[in-house]
Amino acid sequence: MEIEGCPLPEDRRYDLEHDVWWAEDPSNGSARVGLLGTLAAFAGRFHTVTFRPIEGTVGRGRSVATVESVRFTGAVRLPVDAEIVERNDAIVARPRLLNDAPYGDGWVVRVRPTRTEDLGRWLESASAVAGRIAERIRTQRIRCWPVSPDVELVEVGLECSAVLTKLTEEIARRPAGDAVLLVSDDPTSPIEMVRWADRSGHALLVHRREGPLHQFLVRKEAHPRPRLRGAGPSGAVPE
Repeated sequence: MEIEGCPLPEDRRYDLEHDVWWAEDPSNGSARVGLLGTLAAFAGRFHTVTFRPIEGTVGRGRSVATVESVRFTGAVRLPVDAEIVERNDAIVARPRLLNDAPYGDGWVVRVRPTRTEDLGRWLESASAVAGRIAERIRTQRIRCWPVSPDVELVEVGLECSAVLTKLTEEIARRPAGDAVLLVSDDPTSPIEMVRWADRSGHALLVHRREGPLHQFLVRKEAHPRPRLRGAGPSGAVPE
């Protein structure tokens, strides 16, 4: 399921009070717990994950980790009483997994519930929480992206040629894999951005429109492969 561009997998259950999801592993009775993708999108790129040094059973609502971004600091709390089985060390080494793969490699802990009857009491299906998630997205103006932007370029009032020059300069100074979110009000930008991507060889991942503003998510490729002739060595598109 997807709501306003934000994924909400139907193969798990949710605790909106604590902004976490619960994915069961029937083979061993454990479950992975992670943060909602909408929270990750609202928080922005995470830069720090700190696990609490606790073992054994942790009560519902108790913190197992703290996550930090530029504009958000919060706790990851368990939705039910459970025993901690495993911590995901990958998110400590690379916190942005919480943003880029919140329902995959960005899981936080693996646990085993103390009482299985608590699951039906505190956890809900994707269809049951979809309406409330949609309301959050609208009221908090949440925007989900397939990868978390490393930088935003808001270029309003400029012609597309000037916008593309700034984008090319930004892409040139960034390492491969970084994503740039470009916002422009130029009405020709959708056509010109496709042209820029074809000539530069960098990936245009998403184009969205909100009123007069166009939003483009671009990823710098390690080995760009231009699809049209005319690109400069750094991806510049001559006019």
